Amino acid sequence: MYDEQQQPEHGPLAGFTVGVTAARRADELGALLQRRGAAVLHAPALRIVPLADDSELLAATKEIIQRTPDVVVATTAIGFRGWIEAADGWGLGEDLLARLRGVELLARGPKVKGAVRAAGLTEDWSPSSESMAEVLDRLLEEGVEGRRVAIQLHGEPLPGFVESLKAGGAEVLGVPVYRWLPPEDIGPVDRLLDATVSRGLDALTFTSAPAAASLLSRAEERGLLPELLAALNHDVLPACVGPVTALPLQALGVDTVQPERFRLGPLVQLLCQELPGRARSLPIAGHRVEIRGHAVLVDGVLRPVPPAGMSLLRALSRRPGWVVPRADLLRALPGAGRDEHAVETAMARLRTALGAPKLIQTVVKRGYRLALDPAADSKYADA
Repeated sequence: MYDEQQQPEHGPLAGFTVGVTAARRADELGALLQRRGAAVLHAPALRIVPLADDSELLAATKEIIQRTPDVVVATTAIGFRGWIEAADGWGLGEDLLARLRGVELLARGPKVKGAVRAAGLTEDWSPSSESMAEVLDRLLEEGVEGRRVAIQLHGEPLPGFVESLKAGGAEVLGVPVYRWLPPEDIGPVDRLLDATVSRGLDALTFTSAPAAASLLSRAEERGLLPELLAALNHDVLPACVGPVTALPLQALGVDTVQPERFRLGPLVQLLCQELPGRARSLPIAGHRVEIRGHAVLVDGVLRPVPPAGMSLLRALSRRPGWVVPRADLLRALPGAGRDEHAVETAMARLRTALGAPKLIQTVVKRGYRLALDPAADSKYADA
């Protein structure tokens, strides 16, 4: 019999596949996921192009030095550091820092605040939410009529933010430190999209709004947007590092999960809670069986299962204890055609992979069924 107190020897994400869209810190996020047992599919949905030699950034920097603004908004840590480094390269670093010491300096969140302090500056205020909307609310409450506001742009346009400030009477200067562009090789993104719409992923992670917008845009270009949204709304868990990142998805009606603290570690911990909680767990033939993305836990032991076997097992688990005809199982097999022998072959491999052949019963001339424990019949009969 299964032991419900048995402690698993695998990570909490073992048997699950997680997609990573991040460009920055993708290695760190992937390592955190893999350390907890997940298989990771990485496809940077964008690339960051620094503008250290860009004439726009140089012009904006000179403008700030010559005409000191009243307010400077720092939006990303990497962008703020890049700005200071670029100014140093032009011989303007000390002049820029001197001007920034005399302005109202707002930092969007703790990471940006750290970059500001590393430059020897002190922020006047930083929102706990890391939300640009909160920064905007503060500025509008203070009043921006006749004030000059410089905003370190973070790769994507901020039309609502800028327009609101201008409507309030502010003069707005954008500081373009780097830009987001589509990846040079779109192949990995397409493979990630294909894996998502085919339900080959259990979760898809987003760490920036531009990455989310880029993936959605590529899906639309390929005619896959409806399928992608359907997958994210029903089968593939969309996990965002914070509410700003989630905005492009929410605009299309996709509900996301987000950690309370907007960091990579809490994002991974959230997946460690959410994904096992979504897995189907059944008492079958004296064993506890938990069906995960590409593997099955049998009495707490991780059993990798081939894709065809997982397709069969999911079809059986939709009606646990009920006979599923071979024809229905054949339809569940990807690319199996019309030969029911493919079901028998995949079923034999599935039983071998599970290590407990009696979990699945053959019902002569009818099909197959999960050997659901009798005591569980009433609980799962209508599942």
